[in-house]
Amino acid sequence: MKGMEIERKFLIDQLPRGLEAYRHRKMEQGYLSTDPVLRVRREDDEYFVTYKSRGLMSREEYNLPLTAEAYYHLIQKADGIIITKTRYYIPQASGLVIELDVFSGEYDGLVMAEVEFDSIAAANAYTPPDWFGTEVTNDPAYHNSSMSRKRLAMEVENE
Repeated sequence: MKGMEIERKFLIDQLPRGLEAYRHRKMEQGYLSTDPVLRVRREDDEYFVTYKSRGLMSREEYNLPLTAEAYYHLIQKADGIIITKTRYYIPQASGLVIELDVFSGEYDGLVMAEVEFDSIAAANAYTPPDWFGTEVTNDPAYHNSSMSRKRLAMEVENE
């Protein structure tokens, strides 16, 4: 479970070196609703249902565990694109963790980084590393729930 999610999102043009050395998880997620957001997700061999309220940098988020059986039943009911990605967890000296998502499937070639914060003030004070690209925190098109409904108008290497 959780309560409030405060995060900033960035596009990544070039992957950092040594990415495979970081802890990572394979993820698959589908959306049963996008308003409000109701998502089912598989992270390796763990399964969750998540509720997220409206918002861009800050919104409520609650995660509850699911059984594998419940997940596989619900993912068949998901609307739109099933999002698949590998998430790498890159710890920073500041104590923050960069969650780097390397997408596959429908979004193969897209790479985004998210950084979560304890407060809006900390999020606003954050200076991203040089290898981060364009910030998309305030662009709802880059919410995975929006991406599940329609293909992003983006160019990726494989197109």
